[in-house]
Amino acid sequence: MSECVHTSFDDGLAIITIDNPPVNVTSHAVREGLMAALDKIEAAGATRVILTGTGKSFVAGADAKEFALPPQPPVLPEIVERIENFPVPVIAALNGTALGGGLELALACRLRLAAPQATLGLPEVTLGVVPGAGGTQRLPRLIGLAPALSLIAEGRVIGAVEAERLGLIDGLMDDPVTAARSHPLPERPVTGALPAPALDPQAIETARREANRRNPRQDAPQKAIGLVEATCRLPLAQGLALERETFLALKTSDQASALRHVFFAERAALAQGKTGGAEIGKAVVVGGGSMGAAIAYALAGTGIEVTVVETDTASRERARANVAKLYAESVKRGKMNAEAAAAEEATRLRFQSGYDALPAADLAIEAVFEDMDVKRQVFTALDAALPQSAILATNTSFLDVNRIGDGLSNPSRFLGLHFFSPAHVMKLLEVVRGAQTSAATVTTALRLAARLKKIAVLAGVCDGFIGNRILTRYRQICDIMLIEGALPWQVDAALRGFGMAMGPYEVQDLSGLDIAYANRKRLGWRTKPGFRYIPIADRIVEETSRLGRKTGAGWYDYDNGKQTPSALIDSLVIGESARAGITRRPFDDDEIVRRAITAMSEEGFHILEEGIAAKSADIDLVMIHGYAFPRWRGGPIHYAGRVGLPEILHRIEAYAAADPLSWKVPDLLRRAVREGVDPDSFGEQP
Repeated sequence: MSECVHTSFDDGLAIITIDNPPVNVTSHAVREGLMAALDKIEAAGATRVILTGTGKSFVAGADAKEFALPPQPPVLPEIVERIENFPVPVIAALNGTALGGGLELALACRLRLAAPQATLGLPEVTLGVVPGAGGTQRLPRLIGLAPALSLIAEGRVIGAVEAERLGLIDGLMDDPVTAARSHPLPERPVTGALPAPALDPQAIETARREANRRNPRQDAPQKAIGLVEATCRLPLAQGLALERETFLALKTSDQASALRHVFFAERAALAQGKTGGAEIGKAVVVGGGSMGAAIAYALAGTGIEVTVVETDTASRERARANVAKLYAESVKRGKMNAEAAAAEEATRLRFQSGYDALPAADLAIEAVFEDMDVKRQVFTALDAALPQSAILATNTSFLDVNRIGDGLSNPSRFLGLHFFSPAHVMKLLEVVRGAQTSAATVTTALRLAARLKKIAVLAGVCDGFIGNRILTRYRQICDIMLIEGALPWQVDAALRGFGMAMGPYEVQDLSGLDIAYANRKRLGWRTKPGFRYIPIADRIVEETSRLGRKTGAGWYDYDNGKQTPSALIDSLVIGESARAGITRRPFDDDEIVRRAITAMSEEGFHILEEGIAAKSADIDLVMIHGYAFPRWRGGPIHYAGRVGLPEILHRIEAYAAADPLSWKVPDLLRRAVREGVDPDSFGEQP
């Protein structure tokens, strides 16, 4: 008998317990154990079988690592079919999470009882596949077409209360295993024998439209909808065969590979903060603007007592109003009730002017204007006002962390915590290790990130760290394409077609052209030696009043919020080409995407070479969670691997031959091609 599956008998009752920590995935060993347990129970002549799990999980799904391998029998559909047709009733006692294959096992059971804390769902589409063991065929028969479409096509995970309301479970029990011993069996047939749901074309159309809105260009949600629709017209056996065929085709696709890569990268990032590090009880946030207020709000939401520091009374009250607005929005969206919001705001947040009488905080985060002198003044004051044990963190997105912390009495406690805006919503946090940052400081920062439910990525010190450095490179190459023949709206449309949430010029209009302009001036790009500088964006700021959406015009025209290409900007772009003596040529969407995304990958390889990022997966996470790189593409380094590193090398070599100022082949890429290295493994421990 498998060590992952235990079987016990008690007066004709058999209990099968899945014990495959941490979350009881249906690995090959578990599947073998389940089949052996069913053999043993059938031979023993039990009268009732209870299927349950250990810990907080019933079964949290399949072992995603096996998706890249050929199927190893017994496959899950065989076990599900055997449970459904078992000679005596099998009852699912859902002690906790029942996701994916776990819910498919439960659907095959005669009865489903769940603990109140149980969660249920078929989230396979989030990994680029569809349910592969009957979920798309049995769930609609049990709960109806429209609810099944919502759960399967969106990959939604629901609580036990909602599951009972939908008819997915038969009862909520504090101890479902004990209850399953004697609970009456339902009179209905097993799930697979239930009548097929009636076809509802409107529900199907609504599901397709919603899937396209939520997950544009992703295959799995649309395939899942087609399979659910098939329950209305196909016998169960044919529906199951079609589902299995679809699952096997999708699991080796580029999209599924990318989504699995991101899933494992996220899991590794979240695990960093689960061990070690000090707990933060009190914190100071300097600066109560939109960023500082959001950081303070997020910290307070985890139980941390926060003091927000501003320069004067008026600024302090603006900070108070900024935080209050966040609580009001939370109440409006139903995330908190008004009483809880008021209590948290009153007990966990205080506001003051200046640094006198600060509490003995464990952490201080600076979130003021991106000015080196201003930030250094803040840390001089914090160094004097707080205990030497307090961690000091800057939220800078570009400036040199080592220079900001230079002169502190204890630089080992100093680092960068680059939150992304809005800080209480965005999951990414770049944890920037300075030259003298201690390991203990980093560990505590990672623990805080986990408490905030952030995806934490370690970064070294360079201009822009990981994300903004790649973003800068991406924008530079897009600007070069403008001066060579493309137009802003064309570049944006091509990159949206690739899967980016917005094109680079739409993003600049949203954030404000003056922000990027100020950063370019700070970096002195106009006169930077060995750098091909394109002045189009500077001319827009310097010669027009167009700063983006906030002024009603930028790269685009805006009429009552409607974005349209600007004839003025097109003319300016074309004129700049003439001024530079460049003969414009046409660009198609494929070339735009190829150049722009290859530039991201190239910069990522340079970042890995320099040790700014420890792992290739970290670069992918930063670009997905911070810059809306399409998740189903896997990030720029993973995507380069799917395209093929020899092809990426060939592209960069060709671009560098034509424009040596703008392209440089990374030595790491040459070595990876020569040695046949999988880019997903860069930085991973063997």
